[in-house]
Amino acid sequence: MSRILVTGSSGLLGRHVAAALCAAGHAVTGMDLAPPPAGAGWTHVMAEAGDLAAMVELAKGQDALVHIAAVPRPTGRAAADVFRINMAAMYAATEAARLMGVSRFVYASSFSVLGYPFFEQPVTPPYLPVDEGHPAAAQDVYATTKWLGEEMVEAMVRRRAFDAVSLRMPWIQTPESFQTSIGPRRLQAEAARDLWAYLDARDAAAAFLAAVEQPVTGHLRLFLSAADSYMERPSAALIAEAYPGVPLKAPLDGNAALIDTSAARKTLGFVPRHSWRDYPA
Repeated sequence: MSRILVTGSSGLLGRHVAAALCAAGHAVTGMDLAPPPAGAGWTHVMAEAGDLAAMVELAKGQDALVHIAAVPRPTGRAAADVFRINMAAMYAATEAARLMGVSRFVYASSFSVLGYPFFEQPVTPPYLPVDEGHPAAAQDVYATTKWLGEEMVEAMVRRRAFDAVSLRMPWIQTPESFQTSIGPRRLQAEAARDLWAYLDARDAAAAFLAAVEQPVTGHLRLFLSAADSYMERPSAALIAEAYPGVPLKAPLDGNAALIDTSAARKTLGFVPRHSWRDYPA
């Protein structure tokens, strides 16, 4: 059993991660300004993720710090607020982990560090499926904070403060959220901005659990995704229409995802097990 601090533990992703860690036998402390979900199996502390003093106090005696708390998108908030909140929380989390000798840091990053889906100037992938070799190309403030967050983790690893995993995720979904969130999106040409990618929250939680438990040295930056796209049309047809001429590094049969998760499979044993095709209608 490890002692693990999870920031943002009341959010959609955070509650699934905290629950998975608890189910695996870890002692979890959740930190969030919102109350925990009913029946939560972890200790909850109401605190601001950007409060360094609070973060340091909660990081004492922890074996791992899982940092999820953030403004989750650039829309609906002033850009200055997105930057201030996300970067303050990132600094507090990494610095608290360093000061308190936390040996493992797991960061909820985003596939938006590549520029998708919030770009203002068009982004064309150099190849598909995208993988860790794709250049970072953030344009919007949210993606920029996620990229800078990874760089802050890298700086701490360079200082040998801790070993770390940054998990780059697309749109997190559940059986309850999928039709409302993605149903209308499928009808829009702008769905191509997402690379039609999503990730079931349960598969995301399994990846965070592995990122805490598996042996890691240095800083791994890994992509996660469901095994399929969120579209009913074949992936090859989608690519031909939205990204004609983009070379394929690997076959994309049927509805295969356009995000390559082989690095996460190799290092963490990550295998996505949930698909929207199995969700209740």
